[in-house]
Amino acid sequence: MESIIQNIGEEIALFVQVFSAEISFRIILVVLGGTLIGLIVGAIPGMTATMTLALLIGITYNFGFATAIALLIGIYVGAIYGGCIASIMINIPGTPSAAATVFDGFPLAKKGEGGLAIGVGTITSFFGMMIGIIALIVFTPLVYKIALAVGAWEYFFLAVFGITICGNLSSSDQPIKGWIAGFIGLFISTIGLDPIYNFPRFTFGNSQLLGGIFSIPALIGVFGISEIIGVLKEKVPYSIPQKIGPIIPKLSTLTKYIGNGIRSGIIGVFIGAVPGVGESTASFIAYDMAKRASKEPETFGKGNYQGVVAAETANNACIGGALIPILTLGIPGSVGTALIMAAMQVHGVRPGPLLRQEFPGFTYHVFILMLFASIAMLVFGLLLARPLISLLKIRRDILMPIIVPLCVIGAYSANLRYFDMKVMIVIGILAFIFRWLEYPLAPLVLGIILGNMADVQFRRAMLLSRGNLAAILDRPISLVLVVVIILSLVFTTGIGGKIVNKFKKSFSSK
Repeated sequence: MESIIQNIGEEIALFVQVFSAEISFRIILVVLGGTLIGLIVGAIPGMTATMTLALLIGITYNFGFATAIALLIGIYVGAIYGGCIASIMINIPGTPSAAATVFDGFPLAKKGEGGLAIGVGTITSFFGMMIGIIALIVFTPLVYKIALAVGAWEYFFLAVFGITICGNLSSSDQPIKGWIAGFIGLFISTIGLDPIYNFPRFTFGNSQLLGGIFSIPALIGVFGISEIIGVLKEKVPYSIPQKIGPIIPKLSTLTKYIGNGIRSGIIGVFIGAVPGVGESTASFIAYDMAKRASKEPETFGKGNYQGVVAAETANNACIGGALIPILTLGIPGSVGTALIMAAMQVHGVRPGPLLRQEFPGFTYHVFILMLFASIAMLVFGLLLARPLISLLKIRRDILMPIIVPLCVIGAYSANLRYFDMKVMIVIGILAFIFRWLEYPLAPLVLGIILGNMADVQFRRAMLLSRGNLAAILDRPISLVLVVVIILSLVFTTGIGGKIVNKFKKSFSSK
């Protein structure tokens, strides 16, 4: 008991130290400004959170680490929420995470209750953020303890598990497409000098490729160039409903949504903690669960506020859940957190089990930034809802060409190499082809981010075991991961269902 009280006292002292020493007035202004930027870009269809983060990572290279992380977390939080405004008012998700909000948000807007739907979405987004922040504080220390027991084999299988499960969930109808995208990302990450013996791989005699494919230009290509081409290709007409109505809902109205909000927030946290899955999956699962739990499921899709509550609570709670595997294992829980992880690496900070030892108060630092970003999201969202709706009138085919120079600057500024701009364009075209063929991009990004870790850790594990694969049998965590990977592959390809049906038939025949 005394040790528990002592640990709590030490954590409180560490929190106070971080707040007083690292969180200055300037950092607070940066996170507030980042949240406002996120709200604006999230509200404009085509300007996604991932695109904005990818563009700004390279630009923040000359910032201090604290300033860069404050800006990126603010943008991330603001943009995930901001997508609901376009979803509700024009039936086009401002960000992929707000896709489920469309189902009931736009029918409410057509009834003249768009303002109230935005108000409910804003407050429940804040509620989801609070659930995610609490989960971050509670579960991160526990996962840190487990992470310290993780070795080379475990890291390799975690990377493979992340890519396979991400492929399953991001392309549920054809998971093979997700796996192909993920392992193409792995291949891209192996281009360049071998990290152990410095032997050139897949360079084809090009000296520029010896340095490898840097993640920042690649990510800008995936989320910048491909998005621009896609938006310019699509001609989607839309009009904003004339009647917006009141913004701030009554307290008595909000109390009806507490149970749905808590359930959706928990779903968001757990989906966020699964590597590479992300906010859009969380919102769809929470929406489906809310519909199943409702006494009036037939009203979903026709303007039910519970649908908006489920989607917006889950996608914002997912942010806190997705940060847990980054801080503890160095594995991103979503595409957005993969970009934040890339920013940490650009600034020389290694996410993973040693992060707590190298930067003891970093978890609390992130917690405080997320708290300020959540408050800013709530205040700005309620006060600036009407001006943000007017931003929807900006034509996307005018906005996208303006973003092209930002893509070029972001790709070049990371390493000051012209070659990186070529990489950005090539991978951007590849990503657009993936979109056209309906291959998911999240596994591709996860493969690029985790590829180096998987490569290094597998070879390190083989060196330590002298090439003996039986060494896996001595590591329980590795065995569990292998079993989970095999089961996920078997059951998502339909083989598992066929095996189960055969057992049922043979059992019934007896």
